Amino acid sequence: MLKKLFIDLLKEASVTPDAKNCYKITSEFLSNFDNEILAINNTTNQILSKEFNKVGLHICFCGHIDVVPSGNGWESEPFLPTIKDDLIIARGTQDMKSGVAAFLYAIKEFSKNNIKNIRKISIVLTSDEEGDGKDGVIKVLEELDKRNDLPNMCIVAEPTCEKNFGDSIKVGRRGSIHASIKILGTQGHAAYPSKCKNPVHLGASFLAKISGFDLDNGNEFFEPSKIVITNLSAGIGASNVTPSEFKIMLNVRNSPLTSKQDLEDFLRENLKNLDYELEIKQSSEPFYTDANSILVKTLKKALENQGIFNTSLNAKGGTSDARLFAKYGVLVCELGVVNDKIHAANESVPFSEVVALSNTFLEFLNLMEANNVN
Repeated sequence: MLKKLFIDLLKEASVTPDAKNCYKITSEFLSNFDNEILAINNTTNQILSKEFNKVGLHICFCGHIDVVPSGNGWESEPFLPTIKDDLIIARGTQDMKSGVAAFLYAIKEFSKNNIKNIRKISIVLTSDEEGDGKDGVIKVLEELDKRNDLPNMCIVAEPTCEKNFGDSIKVGRRGSIHASIKILGTQGHAAYPSKCKNPVHLGASFLAKISGFDLDNGNEFFEPSKIVITNLSAGIGASNVTPSEFKIMLNVRNSPLTSKQDLEDFLRENLKNLDYELEIKQSSEPFYTDANSILVKTLKKALENQGIFNTSLNAKGGTSDARLFAKYGVLVCELGVVNDKIHAANESVPFSEVVALSNTFLEFLNLMEANNVN
C-alpha cells in the first residue's frame, strides 16, 4: 500500500505550483480524515485532519507535493517511475514525495488504534514550496492561527539525511539575508585617472574586508554566518572608461547568533569613508528547536527503536517551510530520506528508505501516545 501510494504521487507531474491530482490521491488515502483545500492564486494547499480527543497534543506533519521541472539528462521518463530492484527513479522521489507518502502511511496505520492521549493529527500540504512560497504554508498557518488551531509540534519530512537514513535530524535552519551595495564615483577617461573618482578602486579595500568574513563563530548546531559575495558589476563595457558606480551583491545565511542589524552595522562601519547606497533584506528568519524538547527527543528515540543511533542534530542547508512553523512558536524539526540527488536528473531513492522513514514516523506516534519520551 505504501509503494502504490508513493508511485501514484510520483506519476503526477506536479511541477510547482500545479498540484495535478495529488490531493485527490492523498484525500482518498486518508478518507477518514477531514479534507480542506485552501486555494490562493495559482497555489493549492491541503489540510487533512482528524480530532481523536478533546484534550492532548495536536501533532502535525508537513510537506510539499510540488516538484521542480524535470530538465534534461534523464535515462528514463521522469514522471513514469522506473523501478530497478530497490531503487525508484522519478522526479520528486527524494524531494519530497517520499516524505509525504511515508507520513501518510504511518498516520493511516496509527489511526487504526484506540487513541487516548493525542488530541489531533493534521497534515499540511502545499504546491508552492519550490516556487516563491508566498501562497503556500505561510497562508495555511495564518488561517490556522485565526482559528486558534495551530499544532503543538510539527515534523517536516524534507530529505535531511546525508549518507544513510537516520543520520541527520534538522533542529533548525539558517536564515537568508541579501544585501546590495553601490559604491559611487565619477565616470571619466581611463587616461586621466586623476580627473575620475573610480569606485572600483575605492571599493577594493572594502571588498577585501568583507569577503568570506564570519560574522559569528557558529555553535554545535550552526555553521558561522559568513558573508558570501554573489555578484560584482561596474562600468559600461568599454576598457577606456572608468565606471560611475561599483555594485556589490552578497548573501549571508545567518544563524540566530547574527541578525540583519548586525550585518548592517558591520557593513556601514566599513563603508563609512565611502559614498555609497545600501539595500538590505531578510528573506527568511533562522530558527532553532531545543534538542531536549519532547519533539526532538521522541523522534530521536523513534530512530533508536529502529536500530539507528548516533543521529546528528544540526541546522545545515538552506531554508524550508519549517521556519514558518517556528515563527508561531510551534516546535518543529525535519526528518526525511537521504538528500544527494534532489533537483538532479535521474533523481531516485531506495524504497527501503521510504519504508524506514514511515516506520520511524509510526514509532514516533506510538511513543507520543504512550507518553514514553524519556
